[in-house]
This record gives sequence, C-alpha cells and structure tokens, in this order.
Amino acid sequence: MQKTFKIGIDLGGTKTEVILLDSENQILLRERIPTQKETYEQILNGIKFLIDKTKQILHNDYQSPDYTIGIGIPGIVDQITEKVINANTTILIGNPLKKDLEKLLDHPVIIENDANCFALAESLAGIAKDYQNIFGIIMGTGCGGGLIINKKIYKGMHGIAGEWGHFSIDPNGPLCWCGNRGCIETLISGSGLENQFFKKTGVSLKVPEIIQNARRNIEPAKTIFDEFLENFGRAVGGIISVFDPEVIVIGGGLSNIEELYTIGYEKVKKYAFYHSIRTPLLKNKLGDSAGVFGAAWLT
Repeated sequence: MQKTFKIGIDLGGTKTEVILLDSENQILLRERIPTQKETYEQILNGIKFLIDKTKQILHNDYQSPDYTIGIGIPGIVDQITEKVINANTTILIGNPLKKDLEKLLDHPVIIENDANCFALAESLAGIAKDYQNIFGIIMGTGCGGGLIINKKIYKGMHGIAGEWGHFSIDPNGPLCWCGNRGCIETLISGSGLENQFFKKTGVSLKVPEIIQNARRNIEPAKTIFDEFLENFGRAVGGIISVFDPEVIVIGGGLSNIEELYTIGYEKVKKYAFYHSIRTPLLKNKLGDSAGVFGAAWLT
C-alpha cells in the first residue's frame, strides 16, 4: 500500500512553519522561516518555498509520493466568496488564498483558521485527547478559538464558529480592529492588557512586567490585572454557558499565566450559568507545535 504523507503549514504573524509527517505521524521534516508580509505575494512565496523544500525531500526518498497539504492561517476563507476575511494578518483580507496557492503549488490545499488547527491538535494528540468535545482558546497577541465536536472541527454556517475573541463584552470598551468596541480581544489578549495599562497610566509595560507588579500588589498593575481576570471569567464563563464543552484548553503566550487556572477559574464559575461548574480548564500540551500539527491533520 502506498504511503500518504501529510504536509502542514502554520502561517503566523512572525513565523511560518512547515511539518512533514509520514502515514504513522512520524516527523520527517520541520522548519520555520520568518513571515514576510509586506505584500501578499511575499506570503505566497514563503509558503511555496517551504512546500517546495518539503516536496524535494519526498521526491528524493520516495517514488511518486502521495501527499496532502493543510494550511492554518490567522483568519478564515469565506465560504461564498472564497476570499480571506477576519484576518489579523490584514494583507490576506480580500484575497483568494486557496485558489492562488493551488495554482502556485499545482496541488489541492485545505485552509483552516489557526485556532481551529490548535484545537484539533490538542484534541487528537494533546492535553484533551481523552475528550470528544472541546473548546480551544488562544490568548496571545490576539484571542482566537476553535470548537471541536466528536474530534472534528465544527465551523458553523458561516465558518466563524469559535471566533471567541470578537464577542463584545463591554460596549463602552476599546475600539477593536474589527469595528466593534469592547471585544474580548481588546481586554484579555496580550496587546489588550498592555493597551489597558498604557491607557490608565501613560506608561508602556509588557505583560510580564505588569503581572510581576500585580503579584507584588503594586498599583495600578494590581487593579488592572484584577480587571483582566474578571473579564477572563466573564468571557470563559460565557463559552461554558453557550457550548458547555467537556474541557477548555488554553493556548498562546498568556496560557502560562498561573492565575488563569486559579483566580481566573473562580471567576469563570461566577459567570457560567450553572451552580457547580466542573469543566476542566487546562493548559495546552503541544505549545506552539499545535498549529502546524493541526494543519497537517486537516486532511
């Protein structure tokens, strides 16, 4: 029986990563390059460079290899127009990425939201592998989410299921790039926390410094961090009330904040519409590997 290989691409804001897996999911290649994103063509060429390098390895070692290509992007492909929408890497917006890549690579590709790829990977091989229905959230520069039902990505009617970061929880809050105010992303992402601190103090501090000061009870960091945890509880409590998943997995740089799993979890219980929440709130297992594995497993 001929082996089918899996190629996964994780297109991030700062790096683009490729992985090559054999039919037993053994890693044959894994490489990262900086994401060049001044133009749309740079993004296309960066992906082609990695795919071509991967194909060269396949053709050198195997005769007529069969392979699939899955790509995770920080946005989604609109099901009607087939163009990218809702992308943090804004240069992608309005472009027919799938069509352009298939023409450039001369091969079919599957494109999926990167948070969906994260959630899928954690569901199949990560911290949530013993659960069927999970919600994966990414808290990094922005906030994303993915919903897994019976070990499969649930995309919804419009392909936006899991877009947790752009639910407004404060109509008087900061203006979000999506056009709404008080989106979850503006309040509990890394950039959101830093922007809130700057707004209230006029001082620029990075997330680790803000948290360090908060832990030392230094104001105004403590109050701002308390508000951050309150908003986290409100947002995640809402997820449980709507989807009631078996488990919630947190990824992204902010997943390392210990208070999310203690004080933050108590806030979640406060806002969820149930008197005795049992939903596990877990830190990811695969780290920043999740996205590229999830992309490879899209097929």
